[in-house]
This record gives sequence, structure tokens and C-alpha cells, in this order.
Amino acid sequence: MKLISTFFIAITHPTKIQVIMIFYFSCTGNTRWAAHKIAEATGDTLIDIAAELRKADEEGATDKERTFSYSLSADESLAFCFPVHGWRPPLAVRDFIRRLRISKTTDNYCYAVCTAGDTVGEAMDIFEADLAAVGIKTDSCISLLMPESYVGLPFMDVDKAEAERRKKTEADRRLQDFIADIKCHKAGIRDITVGRWPRINSRLIGEAFTKWIIDDRPFRVDAEKCIKCGKCAAVCPVGDISFMKGCTPQWKHNGKCLSCFACYHHCPTRAIEYGGRTKGKGQYYYEKNEKTIISKA
Repeated sequence: MKLISTFFIAITHPTKIQVIMIFYFSCTGNTRWAAHKIAEATGDTLIDIAAELRKADEEGATDKERTFSYSLSADESLAFCFPVHGWRPPLAVRDFIRRLRISKTTDNYCYAVCTAGDTVGEAMDIFEADLAAVGIKTDSCISLLMPESYVGLPFMDVDKAEAERRKKTEADRRLQDFIADIKCHKAGIRDITVGRWPRINSRLIGEAFTKWIIDDRPFRVDAEKCIKCGKCAAVCPVGDISFMKGCTPQWKHNGKCLSCFACYHHCPTRAIEYGGRTKGKGQYYYEKNEKTIISKA
């Protein structure tokens, strides 16, 4: 299955041809794992939304000029995988969808997968509304309960090892079932862990999360612990961290931070803290414990 895509910024930008099916966005690896697992089973190619957004930034285009355009033929499908932030799709994902232009037929199969450490509220409904605004409708969707990575509030921490293993095992089982369904283009699947008070969580609390909780200003670096490896800047999905060799990282305060904590979780020396809110808390990214297990084997 092939999807011919054209990525351009303004109408004079040179055409680029890509094979594509699955758009994904990931910060600590949960969604990347799901997208890669689907791609391995279907043979389809992945497109990293964060990489596409950074590429557009490097081109220096204004927001109005920055578009992402792709073409689908009748037998081609479309997929989206994204994490849930504050019971909503991440701001960067919504920004990408707003600028997405798909030239397609009326019967292209489309599905979506979202990942979260707990319930997702109306995150999928919000995402589907964003898709509908650019002429795309999902046929099936699921949410996957994955290990927790949000540590930005006093009462939130990463999962214990046993809970992490349990969540990964169950997510793998459910995703395998969903893959079997999408291979035969099954429609009408809506297996979403909405939870209690989905509208309050996504609309009220989610709005507060977006406006007042997402912020890069509390991030601090312990200069004595920092080994100046640049890992934090490399894993930041929105390019919000400036790093020069031999220097400690600096946050740009440019309004793009998602408070996803990829920088905090990937720091090999625990040199990054988020004010006092991350003191004594754990670190998590999808491959972290797998690597530890392998090294001990």
C-alpha cells in the first residue's frame, strides 16, 4: 500500500515524494511503540508529525504559509496515532491537523489510536472534530492505557514497575486485536476508555491545563549534575530547548512547550527538575526498563 505525499511550504516549495500511511506523534515513546507495531504488521510507512513540524520551522515559513499536503488513491488508507495531554490531543498535533491537506477519494479507510496513562475523556472526539474540519472522517478508533509519564503536578508520578509491565502487556494484546481489524478495514470500532466526567475533564480541566499548566518556565538544570550531552534538546518534540556543545541547555520560552517531560525523563543524570514538582519522582520512557533488563541479562 502506497501513499504519494507532497510536503510543501507555500506554493513555490519544491515537491517531495514520500510513501506514507501512519501519522504519529510521541514524546516518551508510548505512541511511537504503537505506531511502529502497526507499521511492522501492515508494512506501511510512518510519518513523524514532530519531525514534519520542525522541518517546516527550519524552512522559516510563517504559520499561514506552512501546510502539509498529501494525496490518497482509492485503495489507500490513513492513520493517526497520538498521546493524550490533559484529556486532549497535544497542541502540536492539533496544529498539524489544522494545516493538513489530504486529496482523497470518498472511501479511504481511516483509523486512529490514542495513548494515555489513564482515561482519555473526550480527546478522541476533539481530535475527530479537528479532522472533520479538514475533510477527514475516522472509521475506527481505540485508546490504549500505557505507563504514566506526566509528573508536572504534585500528586502525579510514573507507575511502579509492576503497573508498567501490566499496562504494556494489556496494551499489546489490545493493539494486536485492533491490527487484525484494521487489516480488513473493519469500521465501527470505538474502544475508548472515556472515564468519568469526560466533558468536564476534556473541556473544563483540559482548557485550564492548556492555558495555565503547560509552561516551560519551571524547568531548571542542576549544573553540577548536567553532563552537557544534549539529550534533552534532541528528544524535545517541539524544539523548545537550545543546546550548544559544552553548555547547559536553555529553554526558549517560545510558547511551543507541551510540558510532555521528554527532557526530564530522558536526562541520564536526573539534572532536570520542574521547579519542586518533580523532586523525588521517577523517570519513564518506553524503552527505559527494556534496556535495563537487557543490560542485566
